[in-house]
Amino acid sequence: MPLLLGISGSLRRHSFNTAILESLADALGDKATLRIFPLNAIPMYDQDADTETPPETVAAFRAAIGEADGIVIASPEYNHGMPGVLKNALDWASRPYGKATLTGKPVFTLTSSPGAVGGARAQAQLNETLASIGARTLLRPQSVIGAVHEKMTDGRLGDQGTLEFLMHGVDDLLREIARPASAVREAN
Repeated sequence: MPLLLGISGSLRRHSFNTAILESLADALGDKATLRIFPLNAIPMYDQDADTETPPETVAAFRAAIGEADGIVIASPEYNHGMPGVLKNALDWASRPYGKATLTGKPVFTLTSSPGAVGGARAQAQLNETLASIGARTLLRPQSVIGAVHEKMTDGRLGDQGTLEFLMHGVDDLLREIARPASAVREAN
């Protein structure tokens, strides 16, 4: 069964994005396992600390990315971009240069916002950052969730239409994971 790593761009205790990841984990059933890696303990990126023995939480984060077959990133939008905590984590995940566990990894991104555009600007910035790392972001319609606060029920994504739409993205991710390595090389 494929292992997916969920990364929420929000540290908030009752984060909509973490709740969305938890909802996806519940909806996956026996298709895959989705584990969420909290970013709360990831220190600010410091090249001096980025040695062969990086901070313990960074080593655990990099290992979790390496063990996962694919990544699901759910992010809010702050000031027309992705949150600093997520950008910081991706900076750690992009190293060591040329050997990062995120390079070549299939990634499904989604964003949400109480606003109408659902974090589309954050998603563009997130996908640009992932492209610079060499991650394999899915080519599919943007997965943005506007008015997210109205789609939550009891700490989970309660809007079935939105959940089904996001599950199509996860299904695309699982198909990308299942593609033979030769097909991936040819596509790139």
